[in-house]
Amino acid sequence: MKLDDAAAHLEALGNPTRLKIYRTLIRAGGAGMPVGRLQDKLKIAPSTLSHHIKALVVVGLVTQVREATTLVCHANYSVMRELVDFLVAECCTESAAPPDAKTAA
Repeated sequence: MKLDDAAAHLEALGNPTRLKIYRTLIRAGGAGMPVGRLQDKLKIAPSTLSHHIKALVVVGLVTQVREATTLVCHANYSVMRELVDFLVAECCTESAAPPDAKTAA
């Protein structure tokens, strides 16, 4: 994942309402959740919910599928995994230097 993509994902998740929506969809699993149920569960006005879902869709964190008359939202788990992998990819890489290397300089 590129730095700019990671920043866009994190920016989208940086809004408390969008983070609530995303976490709810993560918990819903592969079946996803209809927009109406998401609205009832989170007590968010329809226009506000639509605005926040759109922001998550634009960066690829959420997908939407129409099933007859119902719009179902799904968390995009592959993008989530890429983002998490990006964040932990370099974890502790600079702490691997031997302790003597700091004092030798």
